[in-house]
Amino acid sequence: MVEPELPELEIIRRDLERDTAGRKVKAVEVKGLKSSPLHRTKKTFTQVLEGAKFVETTRVGMTLVTRLDNDHTLIMKPGPETVISRVPSRAEIVTNTQVIITFTQGGDLRFVDKDGSGEINVVPTEDADQYIHRGRGLDLLADPVPWNVFGRFVLNSDLPLKLFLTDPDNFVGIGDLYSDEILFDAGLMYDRPAKALSTQELRRLNRSITTILHDAIKYRGTTLESRPFVDIEGNPGGFGEHIAVYGKEGQLSPRSRTPILKGKFKGHVVYYCSTQV
Repeated sequence: MVEPELPELEIIRRDLERDTAGRKVKAVEVKGLKSSPLHRTKKTFTQVLEGAKFVETTRVGMTLVTRLDNDHTLIMKPGPETVISRVPSRAEIVTNTQVIITFTQGGDLRFVDKDGSGEINVVPTEDADQYIHRGRGLDLLADPVPWNVFGRFVLNSDLPLKLFLTDPDNFVGIGDLYSDEILFDAGLMYDRPAKALSTQELRRLNRSITTILHDAIKYRGTTLESRPFVDIEGNPGGFGEHIAVYGKEGQLSPRSRTPILKGKFKGHVVYYCSTQV
């Protein structure tokens, strides 16, 4: 399993904001504290949430932040095997369900985490910042930057493009899948030094990042065997039908009609087309 990437987390955030804002919590059941390391007892989690109302859900980096109306904040950090779901209260409780939040109207919000890599905690809002990892990377969905600012940022790096895009100190939530799709769309090779790009190539890279991230959200994320993403209603993503190169070794490139290539590069598996330079 792989870490969630930015489009999938943003989809969950938007769904939660649309579906839970204004809802009041009726009851909370904590199955175990494996995913709630900030709580020594189940009661410290449940007593703060019960009776509270969800105000809004935002995203800080790769962390979901839900402000409550009682001066507390619900913080969720999904891991590779985390599923956040909205289901009827009568729905079967699946294995590895860690937390069940039941609303007065509208069923449950459930946090399922198989391996303990995800976290869900409730903290006083005044202390929330110390538990939220903002990171240094650009969040191009939340805070787009002008292309000239983007260009200077890229040219300041010695890293090859694959490592540059997937470094969380550079960009929020771009992993192996979307970096391969971005580089294909931009026509750039994964091992090109970032600082060596021309002005035209910088513009293409900037456009491709925006295009791929927004298209992935438009088509509701990517669901593959190695990335079993589902939205809060349990629906798989549809962007897999629009993937150009990732996971498609040997299939024909949509650009050149030659076989898509697969390689290894500094700890990453890369998929690319012979037309990338």
